[in-house]
Amino acid sequence: MNYAVSTPAQLRTVLRALRDSRGLSQAQLGALLGVSQRRIAAIEAAPGRAGFDQLSRLVVALGGRLVIDDQAVITTTATTTTARKPAKTARSEQADW
Repeated sequence: MNYAVSTPAQLRTVLRALRDSRGLSQAQLGALLGVSQRRIAAIEAAPGRAGFDQLSRLVVALGGRLVIDDQAVITTTATTTTARKPAKTARSEQADW
C-alpha cells in the first residue's frame, strides 16, 4: 500500500501504523536498528526532527521504501509538453534544514 505524506504529523501516523502492522514494539524496532526504544519513541513523536538517514533506515527496517513523487512533472506531462516553473511556496511551508 502507498501512503502520501506531506507533513510531519502524517509521517508520524504512517510510521506508527507500519510498526504496529508488523507487530513490533518500539523496543523491538530499536533492537533491529541498534538504537534504544527511547530513540524510536522520539522519532515517532517528532519525525520532522529526525535526519533523513534515520528515517530511511527506520522505513526500510519496517519493509517500506521512500519515494519522491514529483507531481509537477506528472501534471505538466499530462497537460502539456512545455515545462513549468515550480510553484513558489510560502516561507512557512519551506523546510527548516
